Amino acid sequence: MPPTDLMLVRHGESVGNVASAEAWAAKAETIDINLRDPDVPLSPLGERQARALGRWLAERPHSPAAVWSSPYVRARETIGIALDEAGHGDVDVLIDERLRDRELGILDRLTARGIEAQYPGERARRRYLGKMYYRPPGGESWADVALRLRSFLRDLLADGPSGTVLITAHDAVIVLIRYVLTRMTEEEVLKVAAEGTVANASVTTLHRERDGTWAYSGYHEQDVLADEGVPATEHGRESDVRG
Repeated sequence: MPPTDLMLVRHGESVGNVASAEAWAAKAETIDINLRDPDVPLSPLGERQARALGRWLAERPHSPAAVWSSPYVRARETIGIALDEAGHGDVDVLIDERLRDRELGILDRLTARGIEAQYPGERARRRYLGKMYYRPPGGESWADVALRLRSFLRDLLADGPSGTVLITAHDAVIVLIRYVLTRMTEEEVLKVAAEGTVANASVTTLHRERDGTWAYSGYHEQDVLADEGVPATEHGRESDVRG
């Protein structure tokens, strides 16, 4: 039988999230971080969030049937710390590049202020095309990310194990997995996106119904952190190029 439940976890707060917030507070055009996006690690708070996630996992009646992760450091660190904390350090974490964060191309490490100053034409083009279809030069649109996620999900649902599969990834990836599996329209997914970002180390759960369709039973739930007294963080999607 294919997987019956998906548990989607956003990585804990990263040093990129922190640098992005600092750049916005300073009204800077660029984010001060000298790392490739795939290499951005967790912040100290992000590590605490990952440990809280692990304690939550330890209390669940069953361990995941399989664990998948984005190849980006912040996602791999999150699930590695969480599994160790939960006593599941021997669980094999499968890495798939299709779960990576959205690529921003020439806009990487720029705040909205920086994009306006350096690429005003891109700001105008994004407003015209909208979030779903705007692709920055050298980067990806949300539709591009959805396409690679359809490929990943097709493979997972055809060959994955029965039970709950845990996936650690990124804000946009989690929103778009929900979009693909629950067959949302563009308008519906953009409404969800406008309501706020997926919180760091939060859990989103999707369940396969008897008729084969998917429904979500929880969206970026933060009880994982609240129960442990660990601060939740919701870094803004537009301001945070290191998602």
